[in-house]
Amino acid sequence: MTTRHPACFSRRHWVQAVGTALALGLAPAWAASPTASWPTQTVRLVVGFPAGSSPDLTARALAEPLAKALGQNVIVENKVGAGGNIAADFVAKSTDGHTLGLMINGNMTIARILNPKVPYDPLKDLAPISLIGKAPLVLAVPANAPGQTAAEWLSQAQKAGDQLSYASPGVGTVAHLGMELLKTKAGIAPVHVPYPGNPQIITAMIGGQVQLALLPPAMAAAQVRGGKLRAIGTSSTGRSPLAADVPSLSEIGVKDYQLEIWNAVAAPASMPAAVASKLSAVVSEIVRAPEMRARLFQQGWQVVGSSPEGLRNRIQSDTKALGDIIRSQKIELN
Repeated sequence: MTTRHPACFSRRHWVQAVGTALALGLAPAWAASPTASWPTQTVRLVVGFPAGSSPDLTARALAEPLAKALGQNVIVENKVGAGGNIAADFVAKSTDGHTLGLMINGNMTIARILNPKVPYDPLKDLAPISLIGKAPLVLAVPANAPGQTAAEWLSQAQKAGDQLSYASPGVGTVAHLGMELLKTKAGIAPVHVPYPGNPQIITAMIGGQVQLALLPPAMAAAQVRGGKLRAIGTSSTGRSPLAADVPSLSEIGVKDYQLEIWNAVAAPASMPAAVASKLSAVVSEIVRAPEMRARLFQQGWQVVGSSPEGLRNRIQSDTKALGDIIRSQKIELN
């Protein structure tokens, strides 16, 4: 039997529960003083995407300084599949008290709205720890796309209607939802073509199979520098430091359009609030350090480093915003 400390417990209830459990010999090692004794074993940081992916790179950048700060080994474990939901479900159901997840925003917000069969509830089964980094998406097109300026390209795209096609890493991804929102905001009508991932999308755009896509800024920048793609605009409200020379889409006439991707550390909802608070402070301090900030910036992230409450607020606001797109556009998994 495991004694749990739900975040909704008052301090009085927590003390009473721990006292009873200790008397029965049932309390875990951290119960008497969770922040003092945790962690007591190797910490597992679970990632839902393959080695070399953006979430994996962030997790591996975080693992070494986190191990040093906690005084325990931190191992990165990849559990790939279902757009990261397999890993998120594994974290949600973990009971060892030492399993964390490196999550993307889709796994912590709209997973169940998009697919009611997802076996975990992001809002109930995961404890927010810290928002690590955020980034806008970049609307990218082939280098030879029509129009000399971003505004000219947009005008051409509005006239082309469904003769254009756009790519995304799959139905329900933020890039897919963001493009569906962009269609309504910008008055364009490209047809959706899903691909396995961003590398395949870039290849397809360069080859002329698709005409536009929303890409992470680091991936877009590399192709723009190489002369393969053009950047039309970012999904930020103003210019982003991650793509300072690219206008926001609002600058070229797409009003009230804002969308970000982000990554975060989460834990099972059963993690004691005191431990979650301690861990959040440690993670935030690590990612805000100048060396780590620069490293994550190179990976395409603008560092945040939030409290659990800050991440929880972001989860709630994004769940509503992205959920509204899913419902209004009637997006469903096939």
